Amino acid sequence: MAEETKVLLTGSAGFIGHHLIQLLGQAGKTILGLDVLNSFYDPGLKYDRLALQGFEKATINYNTVIPNQNNPNLYFVQLDLADAKGMQELFDTYQFDIVINLAAQAGVRHSIDNPQTYIDSNILGFMNLLECCRKFKTRHLLFASSSSVYGNSAEVPFKTDQCTDYPVSLYAATKKANEILAYSYAHLYGIPTTGLRFFTVYGPWGRPDMAYYNFTKAILNDLPIHVFNNGDMQRDFTYVGDVVNCIAKLLELPPSAGQSSAPFKLYNIGKNKPEILLELIAILERLLGKKAMLQLEPMQPGDVYTTYADVKELEEKINYRPATSLETGLAQFVQWFKLYHHYSEMEATKQ
Repeated sequence: MAEETKVLLTGSAGFIGHHLIQLLGQAGKTILGLDVLNSFYDPGLKYDRLALQGFEKATINYNTVIPNQNNPNLYFVQLDLADAKGMQELFDTYQFDIVINLAAQAGVRHSIDNPQTYIDSNILGFMNLLECCRKFKTRHLLFASSSSVYGNSAEVPFKTDQCTDYPVSLYAATKKANEILAYSYAHLYGIPTTGLRFFTVYGPWGRPDMAYYNFTKAILNDLPIHVFNNGDMQRDFTYVGDVVNCIAKLLELPPSAGQSSAPFKLYNIGKNKPEILLELIAILERLLGKKAMLQLEPMQPGDVYTTYADVKELEEKINYRPATSLETGLAQFVQWFKLYHHYSEMEATKQ
């Protein structure tokens, strides 16, 4: 790898990671993308993202760093954060300056049925990463947290200094644990650390387990969609392009020690505008030219009623202004979805 700023981006074959690679790949930094490529959802989508980045499936071997044939500043390795030996060897070889941890086992409902997977990835894997950052003196660690840490808080909009001691899902609990572990390492070892609480990120190349993705697929196929809490839910939908632009600006802005004596900072990354779930469905109906068949159901375990981000701290830090409306963002997603899944007006009902 070259001598420029060296960046490790975990979860690089994931949704947000893919878009961030696309953005940072042109920025002159040397970037090594890492992903375990598990089967939480169709790995084919992950390999397709990697192919778009310039990495072919046939060249990928576990714990083997491969160069990009089109971009000399870009590399990829398939590796599990829970593989402590592999992670230590990777850091020993490349001495990363900046680490962006987007790798995690995602999904609120999935965490109820598969708790051990979340402990292995989100707790053990994250601890391995923190240990590597400590030993190799990483100058800035940024990590993905989640709006789920706020639970069913009635205090809106959500502020980063309010209480987050009552997670309502195991996924949320692991994200809260990440924040606590990261703070302790920032305090003990002086690792400048930034936590990013994402609010319902959506857009092209998104995760198939997300509601907007499932809704689109169901509407096109004339299938009912499951609408929980009878549609009485709100989400602060945040377009992926706005999210990665924000992360890119924060890369070279590591926090310094403040009143807490730790160089640690949390930010909400949201649109600052909660949308009613039924409005999202109405927008999809307009974009797809088809009515949805709603199957109204009660609230599911682990779900929350609303998410709503206070983003004033980001506005002050980087002049954050999420510009993409829900309708514009969903239009971008629908266009990608139809192309990727080979839908046409005549073929939609045959898929």
